[in-house]
Amino acid sequence: MNERDRTLKAFGRLLDIMDALREKCPWDKEQTIESLRPLTIEETYELSEAILERDHTGIAKELGDMLLHIVFYAKIGSEQQTFSMEDVIQKLSEKLTYRHPHVFGERAVRDSGEVVENWEALKITEKGGNKAVLSGVPLGLPALIKAYRMQDKARAVGFDWEERAQVWDKVEEELAEFKEAQKRDDSPQMEAEFGDLLFSLVNVARLYGINPETALELTNRKFMRRFAYLERETIKKGRSLKEMTLGEMDEIWERAKSITGDE
Repeated sequence: MNERDRTLKAFGRLLDIMDALREKCPWDKEQTIESLRPLTIEETYELSEAILERDHTGIAKELGDMLLHIVFYAKIGSEQQTFSMEDVIQKLSEKLTYRHPHVFGERAVRDSGEVVENWEALKITEKGGNKAVLSGVPLGLPALIKAYRMQDKARAVGFDWEERAQVWDKVEEELAEFKEAQKRDDSPQMEAEFGDLLFSLVNVARLYGINPETALELTNRKFMRRFAYLERETIKKGRSLKEMTLGEMDEIWERAKSITGDE
């Protein structure tokens, strides 16, 4: 039996297990699409964490949990006669085939950038040309991710900087406007200008091939490592952080950079 056959057999076993769970397990029998939703969000973050940690064993485990949720939703949909696992797979296969004409059709592409442009253009035509470019960005996304996705979708239809270096002029412009609002002590305007500044910095990240969400999370973790070192060293000295001067804390903080490998 080759790997593909083993995979199909394993997937069939998973479907059988889900059937048994819905029939015999009190907890699984009670679940609805709505009750699973927050658990699915939690599983998504756990997968994201495993990816950032480059924990391949953890990635496989968390992908399994995500697959469980997909099978669970499809089982409930089948029971309610609204959709089935077959519907899920067929719709995905049709979408992938339609949006990759350079693979399954005659269209030629120059690079991955053109693939993305075609993808977004084809998404719009799927709805008879009536689907707005940004309509596919969920309103519930965290703001940083949402900004990146909106900018990326706008780029796919040609709304972008001609040269990526031009974005720095926009960053400087937004920073100047924030400083002006700060001088006037205009809190509402400061908030608005700070949002514009962040949005322009997300543009910088996107144009230079950086995912801002990943970059910020890596910095968050770096800060946590350094601060944990600062706390440990302070405890060793029999003191509390509140008793220390900023200069004393900075001295330990600088040592933390080399100790934690975060130079």
